Amino acid sequence: MNIFKIIKDIEKVDPEVYDRLASRRAAMSGFGSFGKKVALAAVPLAMGSMFKKAYGQSTNSIVDILNYALTLEYLEYNFYEQALAATALNLGDNREFFMEVRDNELAHVNFLKSAITSLGGTPIDAPTFDFSAGGAFPTWNSDAQVFLTLSQAFEDTGVRAYKGQAANLAGNPAILTAALQIHSVEARHAAIVRRIRGLKGWITGGPEGEMVPAPAEPVYQGEDQTVQAGVNVPQVSNVAPEQVTEAFDEPLSMAIVNDIAELFIVK
Repeated sequence: MNIFKIIKDIEKVDPEVYDRLASRRAAMSGFGSFGKKVALAAVPLAMGSMFKKAYGQSTNSIVDILNYALTLEYLEYNFYEQALAATALNLGDNREFFMEVRDNELAHVNFLKSAITSLGGTPIDAPTFDFSAGGAFPTWNSDAQVFLTLSQAFEDTGVRAYKGQAANLAGNPAILTAALQIHSVEARHAAIVRRIRGLKGWITGGPEGEMVPAPAEPVYQGEDQTVQAGVNVPQVSNVAPEQVTEAFDEPLSMAIVNDIAELFIVK
């Protein structure tokens, strides 16, 4: 078993692995002494202990993450449900697509509630939403362009939010698999909405060019990163920085996602 190769492989998919364990220097020092002190037969158990520190989650913490995801899914489902019920909103040929999106979001809500219950937890109740965000988007359910802007922001947030929690669900493969499946559905929604708005199906750089007003710009903060797994990709490739940003969706932290969602939640 090559411990360093395993760590390096994990680092490729989770650049924050050292932060989860300790500082990078402390972690590497620990790995060095680790290999000398632990008998080969005990390596898997010891490695499991180390990764439990990095990724291992109690059932309670997994329930917390699922309730966090449930808040987002409540937000998306209620957004589409209320918009489609608004007689002043003309979505034209796109209406059927958004009906399908609404149904997908409802399926996500029901799945997350079932998963939480199966883990012995209690699903949170749906908050009361104000999709005008206190008046920032007063025509969200009567102006198709405003509706599309919010739809894009919600779907792009969902993509980054699920990615942000993937490592924290690694201790439960079944939940992780389901969460990543929802992640891929959100990504498809986002790509189609972006196309409807005349944008690329993926994010280029940061908020610039995303055709979103200031309140929605936090959705795209950090998307302009060109360093992945410690590697400055443009420097080691012939790929332009702008194209590198298109190749990766950066995860959003739970705190940032909650800040975005709270814009639309009535206190």
